[in-house]
Amino acid sequence: MTDTAAEAWQRWTEARSAAAGAPHGPLALTGTHWLEPAPAEIPGLPGRWWAEDGAVCAELRAGDGVHVEGGGDGREATGRLALRPDTDRRPQNAALDGKRLVPIEREGELALRVFDPDAPARAAFAGISVYPYAPDWAVPAVFTPFADGAQALLVENADGRARPLTVLGQVAFTLAGRPHTLTVSGTGAPDGSAGRLSGVIADGTSGRETYRFRFVTLPAPDADGHTVLDFNRAFLPPCAFADHFICPFPPPGNRLETAVEAGERQVVTV
Repeated sequence: MTDTAAEAWQRWTEARSAAAGAPHGPLALTGTHWLEPAPAEIPGLPGRWWAEDGAVCAELRAGDGVHVEGGGDGREATGRLALRPDTDRRPQNAALDGKRLVPIEREGELALRVFDPDAPARAAFAGISVYPYAPDWAVPAVFTPFADGAQALLVENADGRARPLTVLGQVAFTLAGRPHTLTVSGTGAPDGSAGRLSGVIADGTSGRETYRFRFVTLPAPDADGHTVLDFNRAFLPPCAFADHFICPFPPPGNRLETAVEAGERQVVTV
């Protein structure tokens, strides 16, 4: 027997809350430190850190306590350390006294993220508030790719900087009796099709009943572009959990006037 749509949604909401509160989940992020070519100290970390040849580098001494995760021998890293960022096919993380050090790359710039299980935000986490499941919020949609292929839209991010957002096309759907379109990105599939689609949206609840914007995902469209936009699974962006994330704001046209009373609402704290 397979789960009903409501049961599958309930399992999804529980998994989302568990992942958010995990020891190195988004609530544990205490800093995103952008690096320059010149070595510099990072508050709370040993050694000096810099960006070089697409890697996050450090100069460490014996006793600093930094270990490369998955390195195999478990030995402490000493001397020059070079970590591959999250955009590499084989990314590398490091560990220090329970903290996870995660190198990232965004538009050619490198940073080191620090995830601390003892972060105050994680200690105060009491769950994610959600609207009740309602099947009517899962609506048919049709994906139309841009005629000229993928486009890069410059959109503001949560850290105040504008960055390119790669988008593939638009999905059209009807909500509250009115036609709408959303500009969406995609993961890409091995056969060159769009694969799963994703969008950044705001609506009539944003900034009041819900966080200021949310993310949505859609199953890969069929050969005729048909897919489903299930707002029951609209979810909070990482920056709803920690200010140190950089999340894209909704691109033009992705702010719906309709109040979408479905999906995740807010982070709940004690």
